[in-house]
Amino acid sequence: MKKIALLLFIIIINFSANAYADSSEKIKRIFEGKEDAKITIITYESLTCGHCADFHNNVYPDLKKEFIDTGLVKIEFRHFPLDVAAFNASKIAQCNNDGKSDVLHFLFSNQQKWVKGETAEEANNHLKKLLKSEDINVNFEKCINDKSVEDYVLNDRIEGVKKHKVNATPTIIINEKKFDKPLNYKNLKKTLEKLI
Repeated sequence: MKKIALLLFIIIINFSANAYADSSEKIKRIFEGKEDAKITIITYESLTCGHCADFHNNVYPDLKKEFIDTGLVKIEFRHFPLDVAAFNASKIAQCNNDGKSDVLHFLFSNQQKWVKGETAEEANNHLKKLLKSEDINVNFEKCINDKSVEDYVLNDRIEGVKKHKVNATPTIIINEKKFDKPLNYKNLKKTLEKLI
């Protein structure tokens, strides 16, 4: 069943590759840090990826404290959904279109509560319940059916493949160069310190 869902997801992405809607240009990128920071990190992530959740929960807090909050680094979160459940969750994270990362971080920190079940529909139901139980204000049906948000998420993924050769998540790009060391805070910090 999961193979069929993944195949359908790949077909959707290929079909939508040329469907870049003008309205998606109005959607704000989710980012943190100073717009003109010396270092820009782009992170390609899938919301159902355990390694991505690990990055958010165990690496990101130190990165934020030492580099983002001090104005040295700007981080941009790019969508790279690996399955339909991640695709829908990306649309939820992006839907409020405020450029804030709160919903994205919430989805990663609570990943085990909603990424379960045999189908994307089951994951959607768990996600809906979780958002409602935490009073997170999103119109679920409107968000996952918003064509401009859908195009925006898909185009993040397409750009990741074309421009940065992304083939796994998380993939970290630092000042347009792929970070190719094991992803832990120690390695990331060493790389960033060399660029300051």
